[in-house]
Order: sequence, then C-alpha cells, then structure tokens
Amino acid sequence: MTEPVGIGVIGVGLIGKSHLEHYAGIEGARVVAVADINEEEARRVGERFKVPNVYSDFRALLARDDIAAVDVCLHNNLHSPVVIEALRAGKHVYCEKPIAGSYADGRAMVEAAGATGRMLHVQLATLYQRETKLAKHLLDLGRLGRVFYARSTGHRRRGRPFVDGYGAPFFVKKETASGGALIDMGVYHIAQLLYLLGIPTPERISGRIYQEMDMDPARKAQSGYNVEELGLGFIQLAGGVTLEIAEAWAIHLGAFEGSYIVGSQGGVRLNPFTFHTTMDDVPFDLTTDLGSLDTRWHRLREDQDAYDSSPRHWVAALQGRVPLLPTAQIALQTMLISEGIYLSNRLGREVTAEETAAASQSTALKV
Repeated sequence: MTEPVGIGVIGVGLIGKSHLEHYAGIEGARVVAVADINEEEARRVGERFKVPNVYSDFRALLARDDIAAVDVCLHNNLHSPVVIEALRAGKHVYCEKPIAGSYADGRAMVEAAGATGRMLHVQLATLYQRETKLAKHLLDLGRLGRVFYARSTGHRRRGRPFVDGYGAPFFVKKETASGGALIDMGVYHIAQLLYLLGIPTPERISGRIYQEMDMDPARKAQSGYNVEELGLGFIQLAGGVTLEIAEAWAIHLGAFEGSYIVGSQGGVRLNPFTFHTTMDDVPFDLTTDLGSLDTRWHRLREDQDAYDSSPRHWVAALQGRVPLLPTAQIALQTMLISEGIYLSNRLGREVTAEETAAASQSTALKV
C-alpha cells in the first residue's frame, strides 16, 4: 500500500457525510479538512469524523499544501465553479454526480482538467456494481457479437425528493439542480450503459419529459418544484447503436424491467443479471452467483478492490495503483444526452448532438 492521500471535502450535507463515511473505511484515505458555508455544521461533522481542520471558506481549504485532492459535494449548479477553481489550485478533484448543471459547464470542467493536468473523477456508482463488471467482461470477450440496441431504465413508484417526504427542495428546482429524474437518477443508468457500450458518441436525440402525477400542493409551492418526474428518450449513437431511456421519479407502474444491452450473438439484462444467448440452435437464459464470482475475482485479480466503489477507485487512482476510469467523459456524454432530451422536448422535434452542445448554456451559480 502506498502512502495515505490527503483529501479535503467541500460540502458536508447529506452527500458530503456519505462520502466521509466511505473514506473512514478506506485504507490510504486521510481526510485533512472539510469546508462548508454552514460553519457550525462543518464543525459538528468535523468532530464526528475526527477531521482536524474545518473551514467556512473552501478557498482556505484549497490553500493547504497537505491536500492533494478535493471532493466536491455541492448542489449541481455549484459543481463547475468550485471544481474549476480547485483544479487551477493544483488539486485533483472528485465530484458528486451529475458532472454539472449543464453540458457547457461540464465541458468547461473537463477542459480545465486537461489544461491543468489534474485528474477529474465523477461519482458514478453503477460502474462498480457486480452486474456491470460481469457485463463488461462478457462484452470485452465479444460474447454479445455486434451490439446494436440498449435500454436504460430507472424506476420509483413515488419517490420525488421533498414533495414525497424525503430530501431537500434543492433537488426539485432548476435553479439549483437543473433537472429532475434524468439528472438525479438517470445519470447512473445512462452512464452505466455508455460505459458498457464503450462511450459511443451521441448523434441524434429525441425525447419528452413529464410532470403529471398529483403532489401535495403545499410541498409543491414550498419547494418551487419545476423539474420532470419522468424522462423519456430515443438516442441514436455512433456505430448504428440505438439507446432508449425511461427514467421515473414517480409513475403508476409497479416496476420497469432492468436495463439491458443486445447484440447479434447475445444480450445481457443487468437487473436481475441474465445472459441470453443461443447455442447449437437452443436459446439459453443464463444466470450466475455474482457473490461467488466477485469473491473469486478478488482472490485472483490484482487490485480488484480498486473497483469496489467510486471512492475506493478514486483513492487507488490517486495512489497510482490503477488508471482512473474515464468517468468525467462518461458523465459529460450523459449530460449531453439529458440536455438533448430537454431541448427536444422544448422544440418538439429530434435534435442533433451538435445543436444540443451549441445551445447549452452555463447554469453555474456564483461562489
């Protein structure tokens, strides 16, 4: 194990606390400081996690020489300005999903990482799931043949933040979140499929968004709820691959079938994991014990623990144990698709990826 890495966490709300809990269980992660505009809460959280330095100004945290990397756990439209400032201060940056509130802001972040030579990592938890790793193994071996169709799904029967009884109003306002179900949940499922597909370039996007289900009027007024509860998309990707998207915060259906990828020689459904293929003219639907497989791979594959979770992967990459997965590029393409669905809905027609990128504007808030 290499030397511990000095880390600073910016934002100690619900997500920041979750990240701190992860770091507490990772050998090699040393949280040196936390920062939050709510200094009282920052001090309370600092005491809870035994973090020695607490700031109300994130710039004071960035000035520390013993911090090599920072973890940005802020609302979506605060990601871009804080991440870019951290990169320019010479820090590697781990950013909570989505990459930013808009494609334009996400692109600026990726460009800043390139210009500074620093690593930019985005939290995409689904990339480290056992189902994802097995699907990637089969795809890399060519077991699916030529891949041509995929479907990304995410389902909550009634799980809109705040108005359905949990979470903060920030999640349901464009001014802080930029979007609803697509931005909050869809990023995980769309990014998962883009990763498995090899990060193909979006070409044409068609989509619709909806906010149709009843909600508590007082909660709606209090929160300023103005984002979608259901996002639907039909995406044409480079290489002749079609991607469908259905992402629901709330819908009158018991469930969606899990995301899947289909090729000329086989298909994989991610949840529950099933490999569908034909051998000797006989169709097979194959399952496996993912727990036993994961245990075996940990015993046989070097640095397998570096792919157990996003924070573990981040620390391992900072230590130079493994190369960083291209999460920033995946998250940026995911944002382009989501923004293309919003643009298609607004214009009432199919849009190209190029016009979506050209139309994208910064939603970043001042810091």
